[in-house]
Amino acid sequence: MPRRRPECMRRGAAAFAAIGWLAACGPISVSEEQQLGYRFEQQMRGELVFVYDRVVTDYVRELGGALLRAAGPQPFEYRFYVVEDGEINAFAGPAGHIYVHTETILRARNASELAGVLAHEVGHVVRRHIAQNYNRQRNTQIGRQVLVAGASVVGGGAIANAAALGTGLAAMSYLNSFGREAEMEADAFAVETMVKAGWDPDGLVTFFEMLLQEDPNSVPTFLSSHPATQDRIEATQAAIARLPPTGELRRDDAGRLGIIQRRIILLTQQRRY
Repeated sequence: MPRRRPECMRRGAAAFAAIGWLAACGPISVSEEQQLGYRFEQQMRGELVFVYDRVVTDYVRELGGALLRAAGPQPFEYRFYVVEDGEINAFAGPAGHIYVHTETILRARNASELAGVLAHEVGHVVRRHIAQNYNRQRNTQIGRQVLVAGASVVGGGAIANAAALGTGLAAMSYLNSFGREAEMEADAFAVETMVKAGWDPDGLVTFFEMLLQEDPNSVPTFLSSHPATQDRIEATQAAIARLPPTGELRRDDAGRLGIIQRRIILLTQQRRY
């Protein structure tokens, strides 16, 4: 007589064989997160407007790739995407799928600010914050319904079950509602990695400060869901102050960011009109 599968496996198969099983049984492994990342990336392609211009995407991927090389060996194959969106935002999907909005690129005043945003999101993946949230959520009421997806974008909600996939955009918020400790860890990772890559880590601080100073009463969602933003800024400044002598660190990239910004404006205007 064939052996009966564990109850958690039967529940997973009833919803969506492979991914459902991951949600119901045990902590999520690297290989399981890779499967989630693939599913999530497919979902995002149906819900977001991607920029496919080679010049723009190559720029972001090169910037991200340099940060990853500085960070050292990783278990995931990272991918960087540019999303056409007027909201300042960036987020990370499971297993190293990093997304950055065009408005974030446009608002960066120098390349180190954009590098800081990317390094922070990479930090959430490296520290397994997304996987940790997924593990915590799987046994809650929403967790029994949500069987796939996740990312480090701000917002709120949950997603439909894996059988229908529902809306991945809603899933991103819950699975990346990071607490103060996780945000501090991602900030610390960004500082360390930026220095190793030759970027001035103050870019992470100045980008956040710029957004807060523009309108303190209307903080962009990119920051508003991240708790104690001012405390994080101060902690990051303190971490930078403790750095040993590092030599000259870059803030700019010989005007390349400006070229990319002008190209984005041209591309998006063409599509609107």
